[in-house]
Amino acid sequence: MNGAEVLDVARDGIWTLLKVAGPMMIVGLVVGVLIALFQALTQIQELTLVFIPKIVAIFLTMLIALPFMGAALAGYMDRIAVLIVGG
Repeated sequence: MNGAEVLDVARDGIWTLLKVAGPMMIVGLVVGVLIALFQALTQIQELTLVFIPKIVAIFLTMLIALPFMGAALAGYMDRIAVLIVGG
């Protein structure tokens, strides 16, 4: 395996990471901004108000995106396995 192939594997790994974690991170960001806006408008400064909706939203996103996440990770593992077997 030469340097170019190693860089391809690393690039594919980073791209797979972004595809898998991206939806949950975006939902967490959007929910966090909405809760912060709500807190700023109502002047409610309760810390648990931030965590509970974020956890629920990220969990629901993970449940919805789980088949896509599994397929993306399985595809990446298949590419790695082919490279390992191929030498």
